[in-house]
Amino acid sequence: MNGILSFARIDRHHRHLVGGKALALATLMRGGITVPDGLCVTTTVYEDFIRSTELGTRIGLEMGRLPLAEMRWEEIWDMALRIRNLFLNTAIPDHLRETLASELEARFVGRAVAVRSSSPQEDRAGSSFAGLHESFVNVRGLDEIITHIRLVWASLWSDGALLYRKELGMDMHKSAMAVIVQELVAGERSGVAFSRSPDGADHAVVESVYGLNQGLVDGTIAPDRWTLDRRTGKVINHTPAVREQALRPVAGGVTSVPLAEAERHAPPLDEQCLDQVFGMAMTLEKTFEQPQDTEWTIRGDDLFLLQSRPVTTTQDSAAEGTPWSAGDKRPWYLSLKRSFDNLKVLHRRIEDELLPQMAAEALALSKIDPAGLSDARLIETIEMRMDIHRHWVDVYWRDFIPFAHGARLFGQVYNDLVKPEDPYAFTALLGETRMTGMERNRELRKLARMIRSDKRLREGLTSGETDQAHAEFSTHVNAFLERYEDLTYKAVRFFKDREGLIRLLLEMAEQAEPKAAVGRPDIAALADEFVDRFPEDRRAFARQLLKIGRSSYQLRDNDNIVLARIEAQLLKVVDEAKRRIGALDRVDVDALTPAQAVKILSDPSAIPGIVKEQAAIDEPVQHQGRPGLTLPMVDTVDGDFVMRARQLIGQPAGQGLAVGKARVISAVDDLFQFKSGEILVCDAIDPNMTFVVPLAAAIVERRGGMLVHGAIVAREYGLPCVTGVADASALIHTGDRLTVDGYLGIVTIDT
Repeated sequence: MNGILSFARIDRHHRHLVGGKALALATLMRGGITVPDGLCVTTTVYEDFIRSTELGTRIGLEMGRLPLAEMRWEEIWDMALRIRNLFLNTAIPDHLRETLASELEARFVGRAVAVRSSSPQEDRAGSSFAGLHESFVNVRGLDEIITHIRLVWASLWSDGALLYRKELGMDMHKSAMAVIVQELVAGERSGVAFSRSPDGADHAVVESVYGLNQGLVDGTIAPDRWTLDRRTGKVINHTPAVREQALRPVAGGVTSVPLAEAERHAPPLDEQCLDQVFGMAMTLEKTFEQPQDTEWTIRGDDLFLLQSRPVTTTQDSAAEGTPWSAGDKRPWYLSLKRSFDNLKVLHRRIEDELLPQMAAEALALSKIDPAGLSDARLIETIEMRMDIHRHWVDVYWRDFIPFAHGARLFGQVYNDLVKPEDPYAFTALLGETRMTGMERNRELRKLARMIRSDKRLREGLTSGETDQAHAEFSTHVNAFLERYEDLTYKAVRFFKDREGLIRLLLEMAEQAEPKAAVGRPDIAALADEFVDRFPEDRRAFARQLLKIGRSSYQLRDNDNIVLARIEAQLLKVVDEAKRRIGALDRVDVDALTPAQAVKILSDPSAIPGIVKEQAAIDEPVQHQGRPGLTLPMVDTVDGDFVMRARQLIGQPAGQGLAVGKARVISAVDDLFQFKSGEILVCDAIDPNMTFVVPLAAAIVERRGGMLVHGAIVAREYGLPCVTGVADASALIHTGDRLTVDGYLGIVTIDT
């Protein structure tokens, strides 16, 4: 066997080579179901590819940087992007290319094809993997087919697929990928059918759209939906869609086009077609002896089956309170990844509605002086602001977090098109956006410049004079605080202590005036070059994608800052409650939660219970900014000899080399102790704390990735940056002398 099997040659003994999807299609073809002609590039070809190119070793190195369980979603996204780039830039060895060419050219010369995943782990009961591996339609020519086979292989290591395998306890390094290459049937109507409804009811469900199926599957085109009686096929109800667009093949891919007027006013399926689709779904259920989730398309009078897999998500297996079943969390993973059309809608909602509403609500709340409220009114205000804060946190997770995929989608398209050696070359096109944090830092520099250029002002502030003694400077400070006093970090408002701001400005004034950056890329030229790589009719898409990528990149900073303003308005009223409770002198007011503050303010007799709650908290040993991490976990002690880690490995996220003393950030006070030339070390940089970055010589962060806040800000300032350093804030101590290599991703603790 040469590693490639036609559908006619596949039988049940080949499942481990071809996967469930290819086996199902071959089985159905032999049973007389109309299936588009195709073949399967088996897992042996994938395994030969990663072995002969040593790609498996490089994937192992990427996976070995940090345990998956310790990675945040953005770190997993970034790792998956790097692995995808490895597949794009690793050539197919000659012997494999010859094998593929001989089969593909003979069967598909001059024909458009679909290239689809068929992992042996896919489409089993309880582990469907639907939507987690890549599929591509309207691919033409040998080179393009081989490129898309590599992209399907790479999708074995996508963020969603990695998370899903981890959830199911699968060994990721034993996973393999087969690929289906099939004639593309450009149907006029397409859809999905469930022989048993996913909600567990004893119904069948059919959904349909005009054009190709991809628009329905990725959620960009809403389908008409029919619910049918499983026994008779009688329609129980029909939910029509707002029919506006269809996905059609075009040169180089597919695109969304407006529907004709007649199609807008008629459902995609008439009664006869609906009966035909329903009948096929029920036949498939009998064939496989379990309910089936099928994809199909209709061209002319012919119904083609595209794939069939077991229905894995049903209501009777659903975990209470979650939108997924206990055995299939795929819907949640998929919610993090959005299509281009979905991102366009999300972009408009975030920019035009959500961010302005959140900012307006924070401003309205700031107009209320909590000191003037009665106890009863203060309690109501705290509870109201807790609800408001919860609402905006929900919005953050529902809309803002998924929109972060905009930058990653842009990066993926850029890498697929340009195939750069550096998988993060695309970030050069996203820089210099209007980030609130960067604007705030520019205003801080202006204030520091006023101190640096005015000897009397500098000497007065250094000797302890209040800034009110210097009218012009004080006016500028007041304007700054009016705009930025609501920044928070770890539930503390930064600038409620005016003296802290003055100390920061004095430290910044000690720095020399920053020189203008040299050698920065011409971003406008890079953007034009990117757009010009597309055919003329696809350049509007390229410009829109770049716009979404930049907005997504910018939002990584701005949404957190606006959300912090909402949090600050909650903290203001809670601080007032704590001030009043503090007069009782019987409870640790600093440790009170908002709910506890409300409880005591409502009923002071609740204090003994609150005191017991506080006493019951088992405070772990505090060690350099990481609660609960004790010294024996990071140091090896043998008698009087102590061995400490000296060289720490992370991910290079900002080029450059820097040497300096570490400043480990674990609380607000650490930020205001920051000295010029120190190296900022932390668990994770929050956009609200980046006002100290202009003082830093480099950044070291436990959280990893090129699109986390620390990496973004480091690149804006041209600072060396290493992210993904496990236990950074525990292994490094304030005052340690560090060498930060942003080229290789190495942090050396000098002894």
